[in-house]
Amino acid sequence: MVGGLRKLAASFVVSGPCGVAVRDRLKHLTPQDERVLRAVGAHQGTLASRDLKTRCADGLEHSGDTWAARKRDLTGVSSSRIAGAITKATHDQWALARRCQAAHIQNLATGIKTLRHRLSLPVGEPGTKRAAGGYRSKNEWFRKSRRLAMLEARHAAAVAEWQAGRVRVVRGGKRLLNTRHHLTEARLTEGAWRERWEAERWFIAVDGESGKQFGNETIRVTPDGEVSIKLPVPLAHLANTRHGRYTLTATVAFAHRGQEWADRIEANRAVAYRIHLDVERGRWYLTASWQRPAVQTIPLETARARGMIGVDTNADHFAAYHLDQHGNPIGEPHRFPYDLSGTAGHRDAQIRHALTRLIHWARRVGVAAIGIEDLDFTPEKTREKHGRHKRFRQLISGMPTAKLKARLVSMAAEHGLSIVAVDPAYTSMWGGQHWQKPLTTPHRKMSRHDAAGIAIGRRALGHPIRRRTAPPPHDQSDRAGHRTAQAEPGNRGPEETRPPTTDRPPRGPSPSRKRKRGTSASNTVRDAPSTQQ
Repeated sequence: MVGGLRKLAASFVVSGPCGVAVRDRLKHLTPQDERVLRAVGAHQGTLASRDLKTRCADGLEHSGDTWAARKRDLTGVSSSRIAGAITKATHDQWALARRCQAAHIQNLATGIKTLRHRLSLPVGEPGTKRAAGGYRSKNEWFRKSRRLAMLEARHAAAVAEWQAGRVRVVRGGKRLLNTRHHLTEARLTEGAWRERWEAERWFIAVDGESGKQFGNETIRVTPDGEVSIKLPVPLAHLANTRHGRYTLTATVAFAHRGQEWADRIEANRAVAYRIHLDVERGRWYLTASWQRPAVQTIPLETARARGMIGVDTNADHFAAYHLDQHGNPIGEPHRFPYDLSGTAGHRDAQIRHALTRLIHWARRVGVAAIGIEDLDFTPEKTREKHGRHKRFRQLISGMPTAKLKARLVSMAAEHGLSIVAVDPAYTSMWGGQHWQKPLTTPHRKMSRHDAAGIAIGRRALGHPIRRRTAPPPHDQSDRAGHRTAQAEPGNRGPEETRPPTTDRPPRGPSPSRKRKRGTSASNTVRDAPSTQQ
């Protein structure tokens, strides 16, 4: 904290995406094709569940030897490449559960700290902007003291599991598992739920391998779109081609990034594939993914060279403003609305459409970068800090900040735009203070969100949020002082001493460096000639 304000983090250019994934539907599958896919998925899903159980039992005692032993056991009932894909997926799943466990412990610790602070205050103590006050009644104080004891017990149990290396993982998803007990609310029958549960637990995926034909030996896709699968050893009798492979009647053609995918497989570069079933639609899909080499981001000065678009993220829209390289607003504010209600697919589509319009506008105005806040609402989602403000907690919980940043970076990279992340502190407050009223006209209605977009853009450009102050009157320069904000970013340092105004005439000395006329004589009567003469 500096002067009562939080120290601001430096702005930075966000790194570009390092992976690509495209998907296409497997159309016109025969009943035999579906039977083979279901058999392969069920068999390899069973192996994946068994391997995950073994890995969770190992806990912190895991080592390279145990990993090799698990892979050898799986190779005998599948293949070497399938065993490698299953063990790698197991390790990724265990690591994800471990990170979620650490986040859960931190969330519990934050809630315990907040409860202890509020319980230590007198009942009815008012709070501040930075800290919550006491509880409003003795009844609420008592109930929160019971909740504190419950959270402390949960925290102790979670820490004990963390230290022992025990994680809780559900293949197929915990939410779908709990849906089994609420079939009426989910409008599902037991058979429909069972079909979804089994499909989520299938495993038909394998990593790519450079140097092999078309970049993958287990699931091979030719440039013509023909898909063939290397069957596990117990299912080799289902093969319809040589070497224990089964070729599907369906073909794929990736409309998005199809040329990039074709270039990779023709060069025998690694491409990973995954086949899954969408039970609700009754459709099979093939997803291809590959890694890109890490591309160095452009310098921050280069991103600022052609101005910036500052974007303020809100619950239902993006508020954007175009700024030149000196931080001056250009044109009118722009808004890109979206609706975050409904299903996850609908929310994702809304965000994607809003970002598409934003990026197209950025390309039209000719900027090289978009400035956006580096948002993280994790501390604000706890019910201990905003327990009574349920609508506010639901509002910030519904904003997909992590997914939004990932999608914006990926989409902007395809159009040659960079993303500059800035510290979100005080952008709405200072933007409304310095920019909302001056830019409001009878024909332009400036909101606090539009002003925040200007503040974000100026911070991304390296300028202070405060507007440039007018120069002081010439006859009052000593009294009024100098302007407090300049256009150029960076550390300007203290102002140097001004040279005396009597050193030379206002327009500079003559070419001969001599005065054009002598100093006038004094009108005072003196006994001796003036020394100035």
